[in-house]
Amino acid sequence: MTILSDLQQLHHPLFSQHNVQVKIKRDDLIHPIISGNKWRKLKYNLVHAKKHRNINGVLSFGGSYSNHIHALAFACYQQNIPCIGVIRGEAIYANNFTLSWARHWGMKLIFVDRKTYKCRHDSQYITLLQQEYPAYFIVPEGGSNELAVPGVAEVITELNQQTEFDTLMTPVGSGGTLAGLIAGDKSNGNTDHKILGIAVLKGADYLVNDVKALLPVQAKKHNNWQILTNFHRGGYAKFSSDDVMRIMEFSQTTGVDFEPVYSGKMVLALLDLLEQGYFKAGEKIVLLHTGGMQGLGGMIERGILNAKDWATPKSCDNE
Repeated sequence: MTILSDLQQLHHPLFSQHNVQVKIKRDDLIHPIISGNKWRKLKYNLVHAKKHRNINGVLSFGGSYSNHIHALAFACYQQNIPCIGVIRGEAIYANNFTLSWARHWGMKLIFVDRKTYKCRHDSQYITLLQQEYPAYFIVPEGGSNELAVPGVAEVITELNQQTEFDTLMTPVGSGGTLAGLIAGDKSNGNTDHKILGIAVLKGADYLVNDVKALLPVQAKKHNNWQILTNFHRGGYAKFSSDDVMRIMEFSQTTGVDFEPVYSGKMVLALLDLLEQGYFKAGEKIVLLHTGGMQGLGGMIERGILNAKDWATPKSCDNE
């Protein structure tokens, strides 16, 4: 099997101090646009959409700065598949960093209020959408469904060819990536790996059931995984100036760029867990970089981050 992303050794004073080895799986470098877990989760969803003659397009959901919407728009553009994005928010967001790219690549945007958006998992609402767009394949928010699982599971197959490890860490938003890693670990017959999810949103205990619902039968009893829910830094897309400084310092030390919504929270959790003595001496840890770097464009655009401190993504205005 072709290995899609490199594995890189990370060096940091805390790693030496606590006698751990840390490597990072650079899924952020899989593709310049459809990077990280979005590439993995969309892979078999788009194969499914193209294979079935009664499917003429793809419809999915996301916020106005969604990594998933951004990646889906380009992936569908690349494969000549019509796509629709149901977006939480108002039409004034259509020209923001993320959605201007989505429109540039041909995605049709439908803006809905928060009350309507909350129905995105409701079967009755999905049925109504399917009736309105009968030829469209509906993919859940974040791309997390049963078709996403085998794509992410390939991370484990690649890692087993690249290194030995004790713990694999990943940020968790909708649960699809974690489910894929668990399924991949089970299918490869591993029993000694620990898979550690870092929830990036507040009150995320429900994610345990969401992950279990996505697991194939043979992986449902695989119990070597855990979601830590106390490293969200205040909630989804929330972080302090101190959090930002620590992420920037880690990036400068290791030479790997992160963003503060997903991968950055995983990094902060790693540093905190090291200080708490969570990992045993000699432990081999792998971080999964799930991409999402396009999100920096929206945060810089809104003044949440300072452009001089971050690698500014290119906008479609200066393509």
